[in-house]
Amino acid sequence: MDLAIIIIYTLALLLIFFYSISQLHLLLNYLKAKKQIDASEKFDLKNPAETPFVTIQLPLYNELYVVERLLKNIAKIDYPREKLEIQVLDDSTDESVEKIKTLVEQLQTTGLDIQHITRKDRSGFKAGALKEGLKIAKGEFIAIFDSDFMPKKDWLLQTVPYFKDPEIGVVQTRWGHINRDYSLLTKIQAFALDFHFILEQTGRNFGRHFINFNGTAGIWRKECILDAGNWSGDTLTEDLDLSYRAQLKNWKFKYLEDVETPAELPVAISAARSQQFRWNKGAAENFKKNFKKLLKDKSVPFGTKFHAFFHLLNSSMFLIILVLAVLSIPVLFIKNNNPQFGWYFNLVAFFLVSTVIFFLCYYAAYVKIHGKSFKSFLKFIGMFFTFFSVAMGFSVHNSLAVLEGHLGKKSAFIRTPKFNVSSLNDSWKKNIYIQQKFSLSIGVEFALWLYFGFGLYSAFMLNDFSLAIFHLMLFIGFGFVVFRSVRV
Repeated sequence: MDLAIIIIYTLALLLIFFYSISQLHLLLNYLKAKKQIDASEKFDLKNPAETPFVTIQLPLYNELYVVERLLKNIAKIDYPREKLEIQVLDDSTDESVEKIKTLVEQLQTTGLDIQHITRKDRSGFKAGALKEGLKIAKGEFIAIFDSDFMPKKDWLLQTVPYFKDPEIGVVQTRWGHINRDYSLLTKIQAFALDFHFILEQTGRNFGRHFINFNGTAGIWRKECILDAGNWSGDTLTEDLDLSYRAQLKNWKFKYLEDVETPAELPVAISAARSQQFRWNKGAAENFKKNFKKLLKDKSVPFGTKFHAFFHLLNSSMFLIILVLAVLSIPVLFIKNNNPQFGWYFNLVAFFLVSTVIFFLCYYAAYVKIHGKSFKSFLKFIGMFFTFFSVAMGFSVHNSLAVLEGHLGKKSAFIRTPKFNVSSLNDSWKKNIYIQQKFSLSIGVEFALWLYFGFGLYSAFMLNDFSLAIFHLMLFIGFGFVVFRSVRV
């Protein structure tokens, strides 16, 4: 039994190590990309003959709190009116339908080409709505924004010109966060998303590896969507699915790190949990759907396949971490009861290099937003350990999502409730879309909180503190997730 535990524990460490190596390579790509001068040929939008027709799609579902802010913001977009249309793809089933209808009618009186498009059912969910709108879209290029995004006035002027290269199928921009400092929860989410949008997306794009359209704050060439097989609702992350299918068709993606598109982060942990579940399950579904095709494609280089493997299995790291965490306490006892394994535990210490790699990678992304001062560095250290503690606290919830994705269990697209808050107040607690309920996973998380508390006690009992920091982070992370989940 001891040997089986050690073997599984070692395999988990190896997988995390190889994942960290992929991140280290992205860091090197990111640093190289910073030195690169963008020499892309671009459309001259001052020339009407070069200015293409653009359709903006706004997929909505019961967005009572943010729809007015969204539509008023989109109406300010700077682009020739005769070359722009806006589709409000409204699948709502509540009172927001009438509110949207009224707002759209008001904007139409200003001369804006904007339509309120509704469906009788939500078949295909967001993907279905986008596909339906595409049938009648007049634009050669399709920009997409979720309801909590607020693109700046010159957003189209900064993105559309890159499509002069006929091989570019997508231009994706970086997400910003209008409420990053609202709470510890929003700071943690911003920390994770900044890493993805600054280091991962830039590193993959520079290395000519597959990246993903992030579902919003990006713009597609209509021809690319159709050539790749159009939107499909058979996974929970239709954006990742279409991205991989498009790149397998040899379309290029352009990522613009310096074009920021502000948005609002979920402020309730129930909303963050539902968002995490959808993203992680969708990634696993996409691994099952698309990785075999990519692996068999001889035109795709090994490096791209390597990064795609960890890109699509990114969410599955939660399952690996959960296994590693649960086994770490038995391993502690095995170590102290079997001195003959001393050589093995000395060897295992090498895997601490994974932590060092993650530290360097996240710091590179953190510096982009917060600067390089000593005070900023100290704040980064605190946020680094806080983020990984809470990420591990989410590991049960996210592992369940990953398992459902790999096993092919289908579930509905549960959209993340939006709040329209950016300053410290409790008004969001009256949000009618919040579904606060106790689940079995919260019970398991509570049990693991006690379990890792026992792990901390074991360090003193055995006088072995080699895993004490790890168990402390797990204890804090599961405690945060559990106690934030049981209260509104």
